[in-house]
Amino acid sequence: MSTATPASPKTLRDRMVDTIAATHPLTPAVEDALRVVPRHEFVPDATAEQAYADQSVTIKPNPAGGLPLSCASVPSLVADMLVWLRTRPGDTVVEIGAGTGYNAALLAHLVGPDGKVVTVDIDEDVTAHARQTLEATGNTAVTVLTRDGALGAPEHGHPARMIVTVGAWDIPIAWWDQLEPGARLVVPLSWRGQARCLGLDRQADRMVSDVVELCGFVPMLGQDGERTAAIDTDGLVTLHFDADQPIDPAVLRGVLDQPKTAVASGATIRGDESFDGVWLRLSAADPATCRMAADRAAIDNGLCKPAIPSRSPALAEGDSLAYLTLTRREIEGSVRFELGATGHGPAGRHLADRLCDRIRLWDGARDARPTITLHPAGTPDDQTGGGYIIDKPGVRMTISY
Repeated sequence: MSTATPASPKTLRDRMVDTIAATHPLTPAVEDALRVVPRHEFVPDATAEQAYADQSVTIKPNPAGGLPLSCASVPSLVADMLVWLRTRPGDTVVEIGAGTGYNAALLAHLVGPDGKVVTVDIDEDVTAHARQTLEATGNTAVTVLTRDGALGAPEHGHPARMIVTVGAWDIPIAWWDQLEPGARLVVPLSWRGQARCLGLDRQADRMVSDVVELCGFVPMLGQDGERTAAIDTDGLVTLHFDADQPIDPAVLRGVLDQPKTAVASGATIRGDESFDGVWLRLSAADPATCRMAADRAAIDNGLCKPAIPSRSPALAEGDSLAYLTLTRREIEGSVRFELGATGHGPAGRHLADRLCDRIRLWDGARDARPTITLHPAGTPDDQTGGGYIIDKPGVRMTISY
């Protein structure tokens, strides 16, 4: 029987921050906020140990299954996004996605008594929880609004900073109107089946990124630009693609039953190395880029073997498909994994070759990140500044290396 005294919330909180700070570059202000604001009081159904682990905590499950309707994000990602936001004392900050209220409390600490924090969420249960926890922790100056986050908070003027803590697929016109030149937006934005957290500076007629990092968030309600459909008869393999893409799942149905062609890229990684930059390279050049997800049964029965079963980049065009693969190799006594592609359908080999071309580009500059530039929808091509263009209802985004 253990007689050890359980660690206090303060001790656990300091351990959490120490762990985050060891691998994430925190500013003194963000580190101080993380050490002061009591996360466990915003997730009362979790234990203190759970509250201060580097993991998300669900506060509203999804009755239909799948992703929760609301949760407290992973603390290290919360910290990163606050660093990328570059909040200053006295700023007005609008948060889209109230969550538990924890992030709003951190923001309130960062902007200080002369600043203002407004948090917005469409879900009444979520805003009720956030309002309760904020009041209970003394953050009574934070304004909590129940409304569609796409509307922002126009009655509170033009914020210096806006942070979006739900997964967005588009940039609504209201955000353009409320963010004046000089303002900053941090937003998890999805395109071509992937999600990246962008840190963007609002300039005269555009927003320009200086942060492009992999992330994952509960999707924002009301933005239905991503399509999902099965491409096999048993519903074990699905494609995720954007509304602007001419991908017809009905034409692709059964494509994985057709003979496959495997193509090797020559690029290898260790087991602990990231290769998410391949997806960025694909989305910056190839209009067929999408996401493939395969259930365990599809892997076990040999239907397909994507690099990451739950989310691997793929190219889908007409009646053909290619997806990213990993193949174990023994190279000079060490284990490596070679990136490649497997193609199916009449143009499967061609698509696999295209995918491998992008792998090789990534391999030549693995740390490179593109610049994402956003313009309001309708901006003429000659005013976008160049780069590969992806159109959404509210925004024209260009990706350039």
